[in-house]
Order: sequence, then C-alpha cells, then structure tokens
Amino acid sequence: MEIKSVQLKNFRNYENESVVFKNGLNILEGKNAQGKTNLLEAVFLCAIGKSPRTNKEKELIKWNENFGKITVEFLKSSGNKKIELYLFSNQNKAIKINGVPIKKLGELMGELNAIYFSPDELKLVKESPEERRRFMDIDLCQFNKNYFYALSKYNKILNQRNKLLKSGNINSIKETISIWNEQLSEQACYIILKRLELIEQLKVFAKQSHFYLTDNLEEMNLSYVGLTDTEKSVLKEKLLKLYDESLEKDLNLGYTTVGPHRDDIKIMVNNIDIRHFGSQGQQRSCALSLKLAELEIFKSNLGEYPVLLLDDVLSELDENRREKLLKIINNFQTILTCTEYNLNLPANVLKISNGKVV
Repeated sequence: MEIKSVQLKNFRNYENESVVFKNGLNILEGKNAQGKTNLLEAVFLCAIGKSPRTNKEKELIKWNENFGKITVEFLKSSGNKKIELYLFSNQNKAIKINGVPIKKLGELMGELNAIYFSPDELKLVKESPEERRRFMDIDLCQFNKNYFYALSKYNKILNQRNKLLKSGNINSIKETISIWNEQLSEQACYIILKRLELIEQLKVFAKQSHFYLTDNLEEMNLSYVGLTDTEKSVLKEKLLKLYDESLEKDLNLGYTTVGPHRDDIKIMVNNIDIRHFGSQGQQRSCALSLKLAELEIFKSNLGEYPVLLLDDVLSELDENRREKLLKIINNFQTILTCTEYNLNLPANVLKISNGKVV
C-alpha cells in the first residue's frame, strides 16, 4: 500500500496544501508545532474515521473556519483509490470513497490501512486496559468490516443494558434483562473469538520483533485476559452465566461489569509483568514490538503492508533500537516526523513550516 498524495483544506493549521509522497521512507522535517503531526493525523483519520488525538471533530477544523477537507490518494493491490473526508462545524463528517458517498463508517474500514505510532503510544503498555482493547479493535476493524459492525452493535446493546440497570426499576429489570443478556452475549462471542485469533498471531510476531529489538535478551509473551474458550457455544454459555452471577453487583454499580469491554492483554517480558514492574525503556520497547508485529499481521491477513506513520519516535529510542527500526522500515512506505533529519538513509525529505511544505 502506498499513499500518493494528501490534500488538506482548513485542517488544523493547514489552509490549503498538497503533499506528494513516494514509496519507501518519507520524512516530515520541521520545528515543533509546525504541522508535522497534523499531517499524520489526517492520514490516520482517513484510515479509521477517527483521530488518534481527539474525539472532538470541531478541533480538527482550522481556527475561524466552518469547513475542512482531507483528500488522500493511494495505491493498493486492488488499484488506485481516493478517500475524501469532509469536516463541518455544525454537523457530522462526511466521507467519499472514489467519489461515492458512504452511509456508514464501517464502509471505510480496510480501504486505507495504516499503523500510527507516537511517544504517546507508550500508554498502550503502561496505562489502562482500555488502551489495549482499543489497540486490538482498531486492527480488527481494518481487517474485517464485520468486526466493526459487531463492535458497534455490542456497544449499543451494552448502553441499553446499562440504562436498564441504572433505572432502578426491579420489576422491569427482572422481566427484560435476559433479553439484553442474550443479545449482548451474541455480539460478545464474535468479538472475543476474533480477538483471540488476533492474539494468537500477535504473540508470535511480537515475540519475534522483541527478540530482534533486544538482541535476543528479552522474551516477550502476550495472553488474553478474559474468557478464552474458542467454541462459541461454550463461550456463550459462560457469558450468560457470568451476566446472571454479576447481576447484583451490576445493579449496585449501575453498569455491566463482565464481557469483552472489560478484557485486557497481559504483557510479560522474561516472566515479569511489564506494565507494573518494567522500566520505561522496557515498556517503550514492548510498545514498539507490538507496532512492528502489527505490520506483519496486516501483511499476513491482507497480503500487503499498511502505511506506517511514525510521529517523533526516533528521539525516544536509543541508537541500537533506532538502527534496527530503520532497517525494517525500508520494506514498506513509512512517513516519519522529526525536528532534524541527519541520518545517512535515502528518503523523501519534506520540510514543514507553519502548515506549509517549503
């Protein structure tokens, strides 16, 4: 997969700019707060329909403007593609693929595949389970539109069940909770089974990547924290039982306490829980290993590598890991931001200043 060009109109600090990319390594060079990260954000927004930096779409539109637009033209194995994403200050965004408007966000999934990595991604390892669930869900949505729809349905049903629990109407809860449990368990089974498939691939590639980054000194192991049955009938039966057993607790708290929305990934390095006992350097290496593993999973599942978006990560790595990373990214298109590019490595260097390519 290869991005050919990105056009930005009234996006963040960009007024009207067009950027042409090449295959291989592309460098966005410039001082801080000039718009390098904004450009990566625009690409990832067109890949998954959501910004990695904010949930407020109005923040994406240039100050004092009411409208913004991103256009990404790219080449994939199935041919040339174009995504146009329109942002409005007073209504929801709109998206076109090859000039045709889409009605549901799920239609965007899998069109432009991208992996985003920034220093903030360290939270993938060290912060709450929500970050690791998001990590799994973003990948699976790009692989499989059905997963996106199942996740959307699950969240809607979960919200309805939680509203019922908060209502305090015991008679209504007793009469209808089993209906919500049945619907919730059906979507939950699909989500868990797909996540387990992902973890099986991820733990193989992550172990390999981590051995590579640490010169075979550290062994990284991943496991899914939650129900791990691979038979749907068994999994569903266990989920329904858990819903019943946790009902009193759920009523007291006002929300559903069991299910895939509470699950996690456990990350171990040399038999140590890296989230709680790893150094910041180890946690950073694990986060990078997970991102490198993602690349191979995309290639394995889709037949081609995604575009890799690296936001100011070289400054966070020691010299050894930096060299190892740079060796790998020669195999696919990478867009990397930095304040100063001084590496002896062929690259398409684009200088960014105040929302312009100069």
